[in-house]
Amino acid sequence: MSIIQGSASADAIALEEKHGAHNYHPLPVVLNKGEGVYVWDVEGKKYYDFLSAYSAVNQGHCHPKIVGAMVNQAQTLTLTSRAFYNDMLGKFEKFATETFNYDKLLPMNTGAEAVETALKLCRKWAYEVKGIPENEAEIIVCENNFHGRTTTIISFSNDPVARKNFGPYTSGFIKIEYDNLVALEAALENNKNVAGFLVEPIQGEAGVYVPSEGYLAAAKALCKKHNVLFIADEVQTGIARTGRLLATCGNCTCADKNCSGTPEVKADILILGKALSGGSYPVSGVLANNDIMNVITPGNHGSTFGGNPVAAAIGIAALEVVRDEKLAENAQVLGELFREELGKFIETSDLVTLVRGKGLLNAIIINDTEDSSTAWDICMALKENGLLAKPTHGNIIRFAPPLVMTKEQLLECVAIITKTLSEFKK
Repeated sequence: MSIIQGSASADAIALEEKHGAHNYHPLPVVLNKGEGVYVWDVEGKKYYDFLSAYSAVNQGHCHPKIVGAMVNQAQTLTLTSRAFYNDMLGKFEKFATETFNYDKLLPMNTGAEAVETALKLCRKWAYEVKGIPENEAEIIVCENNFHGRTTTIISFSNDPVARKNFGPYTSGFIKIEYDNLVALEAALENNKNVAGFLVEPIQGEAGVYVPSEGYLAAAKALCKKHNVLFIADEVQTGIARTGRLLATCGNCTCADKNCSGTPEVKADILILGKALSGGSYPVSGVLANNDIMNVITPGNHGSTFGGNPVAAAIGIAALEVVRDEKLAENAQVLGELFREELGKFIETSDLVTLVRGKGLLNAIIINDTEDSSTAWDICMALKENGLLAKPTHGNIIRFAPPLVMTKEQLLECVAIITKTLSEFKK
């Protein structure tokens, strides 16, 4: 019996508060079960999950195919390190490279590790192929980006909470405004030591900012013109979340053409994570063609767990589920329905000013200041009404349910959201 008095949820929260670092501010709900689009708390209350572990659980909670692959491989061989070959990694690499149409995959574990890998790969290419003088390579990034929380990554963040008191910072980055081709072109033309342009196809943590139509294609063209690598961070937007296999797939659809083979923008370096495992295990990776990836040689980069047999088996299963269950197509259809239905509500509301997004990565903007508690209070009310979501940047609420959701479930969730928002009407 817990020495902390109160409900099971209160006990669990108190344990974390006492024994864990306070590096998160979670919604006060304690979950202990998940299945498909649903999660349950320790008291047995059922919720719709509208965050999907920040788009890691695209395939739904505890998908039986992914769990089965994980259990089967875990009972056979879990880890060898990369000191030896294992019989699963090559299969995963082949499946992933064929799925996304690249020559090589460099497997890692977390999204931040994959971003760090891409930065190292870009710099090494710059020195050994492009001919930039050593230690002078620079990488262009966008304001309000979110690529992780390592020391190097926060060095080019402009989020004061992520940065303050973690310096000194890593140099070698040029920050420009997101969705601004003029700024990108100026940065490319004014510096011959630019090695790459790192960009999120949609800025998720910043509030689901979708760039202007054609921005990514034009940015890629500018990079090609200046012999600069276009690096797409699709850790959150990739694996069917935005209604395409990749957010860079543009207007093509997985139903009528091979998105990975003919995307609107094919990144020189593609960064994936999160849903690459369906949320069941840390799996990430960087994909590139041989002319870039072959600059990496033994000893340059690695990870004890990166490419382990369990991760490889899970990665194959997770991608198979996306393909076989047509999750990109489902996200496209349901995303359009979600924005249409929320748009109808917004026309009658002075509380919500906008809904935006692509596929099932969406956000609503609350008509209040970023330092207000309104969005948090709305999320607390949504929790009471059986739906879990969380604010980002104060007055923005992100909605990103598992892609296995049905039309009927989505409409039920829209009803929960609009009912809750109505209670906050000014």
